[in-house]
Amino acid sequence: MTPSQLRAFLAVARNRGFSSAARALGVSQPTLTTQVQTLERQYNVELFFRRGRRLDLSDTGQRLLPIAQKIAELELDAYNLLYNSGVLNIGHLKIGAVGPFHVIEMVDAFRRKFPGVELSIRMGNSAETMADLENYVTDVAVLASFNDDPRFFTVPYADHAVVVFAHVEHPFSRRDVIRLQDLHGQPMLMREQGSSTRLALEKALKQADVIPRVVMEIGSREALREAVARGIGLGTVSEAEFVPDPRFKLLRLEGDPISTHTYLYCLAERKDSRLVASFLQQVAAL
Repeated sequence: MTPSQLRAFLAVARNRGFSSAARALGVSQPTLTTQVQTLERQYNVELFFRRGRRLDLSDTGQRLLPIAQKIAELELDAYNLLYNSGVLNIGHLKIGAVGPFHVIEMVDAFRRKFPGVELSIRMGNSAETMADLENYVTDVAVLASFNDDPRFFTVPYADHAVVVFAHVEHPFSRRDVIRLQDLHGQPMLMREQGSSTRLALEKALKQADVIPRVVMEIGSREALREAVARGIGLGTVSEAEFVPDPRFKLLRLEGDPISTHTYLYCLAERKDSRLVASFLQQVAAL
């Protein structure tokens, strides 16, 4: 039994005739007749009583009719689902990210273009975010580190200088720019191991032979901000992630020697999927 045979049966039942049913489906009458007859022979049943030009459903045909109608409705539902998903009238895009700063502007731009698509954001560290992408938990990932694994398709998004911020009563607060060497011996608050900002900072400090006094390692941006606000030490952050606060003084590093980079990732095998490709294209237009 094929979908076309059920559609032929349903059309004949609804139109009470082969000629009118063929016109309704846009096929030839012989084709339609063959489909119904093949269905009857295949199961050794009689679906219609043919009395001259009059056509009546048999008992089996009457029992099959509501089932065929339900199947036709489900087939239409499937078509509508696939069509609307293909043109992004509906859908669900799942995004993984290590922070909210860039991903929110991306989501806002995509939502304006495709308001019918549901969006969700899953936060985690870099390892968790890449694992979610690899395991199909998310469709796209936004990270501040580069991964050259060929399983992933990578799109550069933005570069931002790393800046220092201090409590307003810190001696540095009277300055707008400091040198990297000025951090030598200064009490510093560091993000957790693996943080892209920390990796970039430590690399630059090592190259400049600068050794700060690390007083605390903190695993969240919010906790680090509060520690700086209490005067415990200096903090560093990507310029795009710095949130102005009267308790802080923003300090640029002379020559902007440290920067972080934001990348979008998807599985290489999915980069041409309608949903993923549309998100990447929309973000590229920002």
